[in-house]
Amino acid sequence: MARAKNILFIMFDQLRWDYLSCYGHPHLKTPHLDRLAARGVRFTRCYVQSPVCGASRMSTYTGRYVHSHGASYNNFPLRVGEQTLGDHLRKIGVECWLVGKTHMKADAEGMARLGLASDSVIGARVAECGFDAWVREDGLHGEGPAGLYDTKRSPYNEYLKSQGYGGHNPWHDHANSGVAGGEVASGWLMKNAPLAAHIHEEDSETPWLTDRAMEFMAAKAGGAPWLCHLSYIKPHWPYIVPAPYHDMFGPEHVSPVVRDARERQDPHPIYRAFMENLIGRSFSRDEVRDAVIPAYMGLIKQCDDQMGRLFRWMEETGAMEDTLIVATSDHGDYLGDHWLGEKDLFHEPSVKVPLIVYDPAPEADATRGTVCDELVEQIDLAATFVDHHGAPVPDHVLEGRSLLPFLRGEQPEWREFAISEYDYSTAPMADELGVAPRDARLFMVADKRWKFMHAEGGFRPMLFDMDADPQEFRDLGGDPEYADIVAMMRARLAKWARRMSQRTALSDAAVLAIRGKTMESGILIGVHDGEEIPAKFHAAYHGPVRPLPERE
Repeated sequence: MARAKNILFIMFDQLRWDYLSCYGHPHLKTPHLDRLAARGVRFTRCYVQSPVCGASRMSTYTGRYVHSHGASYNNFPLRVGEQTLGDHLRKIGVECWLVGKTHMKADAEGMARLGLASDSVIGARVAECGFDAWVREDGLHGEGPAGLYDTKRSPYNEYLKSQGYGGHNPWHDHANSGVAGGEVASGWLMKNAPLAAHIHEEDSETPWLTDRAMEFMAAKAGGAPWLCHLSYIKPHWPYIVPAPYHDMFGPEHVSPVVRDARERQDPHPIYRAFMENLIGRSFSRDEVRDAVIPAYMGLIKQCDDQMGRLFRWMEETGAMEDTLIVATSDHGDYLGDHWLGEKDLFHEPSVKVPLIVYDPAPEADATRGTVCDELVEQIDLAATFVDHHGAPVPDHVLEGRSLLPFLRGEQPEWREFAISEYDYSTAPMADELGVAPRDARLFMVADKRWKFMHAEGGFRPMLFDMDADPQEFRDLGGDPEYADIVAMMRARLAKWARRMSQRTALSDAAVLAIRGKTMESGILIGVHDGEEIPAKFHAAYHGPVRPLPERE
């Protein structure tokens, strides 16, 4: 089977699944990602394993559930010893590179305990989530009374300064702010979203990362096989975009909000707490949505235009014919739906993401332009990348499943339900609810009809019938009529929690190779006189008596 030599793994940050025209957006046209979908397979039920940047990405990069790797929120360290894409791919001769964002925090204490210097090759890889960093830029350079949010070196700020942009933080003053009355109009203030970012468009974050990706691919042409994780910072907030994208869309292009008064009638306590936080209150205002969403759409339009630029370059250089391309997101954005902003909970705008996979191999010709409705988890990508290169998937480590059969027109035995998790222990809502850090955890179980949320801490569940109520307005979790469904979903969660997830040092094959072999090493447990077992197992234990050494 002819396989593409390389993998381009594209991730956008906070891109909703339904904000691409190939997924049905009525006003936002994304022809370049649409064209990729027409050449590949578009998945309609892809769920991230946590609806927040850091935890979602750590699951995607390790191929493991949050429950397994433990980095359950932003800036929670990924512990030393967790294997990542880089570990699995380098083992089979494939380089693994980063261009852009990971939101990964290194386990500095674990590295120090093991004597791993961050400037060594292995230490740098551990500190960069397993990637070799062509350029790492998380694009979160906020600044407040406590100082900078991200104190790491910013290659993007260095680039802007080299181009003549002033100040110590041009990421904010130029790329993520506009100008009003001769003053900086910060993109952190959503009222400024309709303004043009005070930067030349070609110097903004998205084109800058596209340049770095083409730079990488040009440098690696003709070399060893590689995976390049091209991880864009946008359309993540601050919601502000340079001209000409800032005024391409207006309030008339904003889709009707998906929310209902029923959601506010005796809501689940955790849901209520998120609706009533600052973000929820802001995005429940129409003037906020009318300002923010056109800018969000402009950011996505800029991303798609950069895809057109990138894909044209790949076609001109021949890279398109030899590269598997994946395009997805790390989570969505509520944008006021369900009286919420940001992400965090498990409604579709938050936890479901777009996923497009293009495979240039002839074996994928039969599925070009098709749609797959199976329950996909984003941890499936790690297994897919290993399988793509013809290596056995180490399923004692990787908890996802390869998607290659769907690209080949096959119908593999597949999962019954998908899982996502959320740790809100650092959020003020946990204090308001009186929930201890260890109990501030949510779990989603979703099949093709039902979506269930379990909350630790003694709360009732949430439940939605996605057939009868696809907009997720009516929470059935407390309705006795649906007690059997709740019990079924609880049983599924319990089954998932009992999976083999921590025996990562030995595969099933290695365990089977050990099974029953202890006697061959002379370990005889439960043997009475030797007649019960073949003589070869105790042959070394017979023979003439050896004399004792003499003692005075």
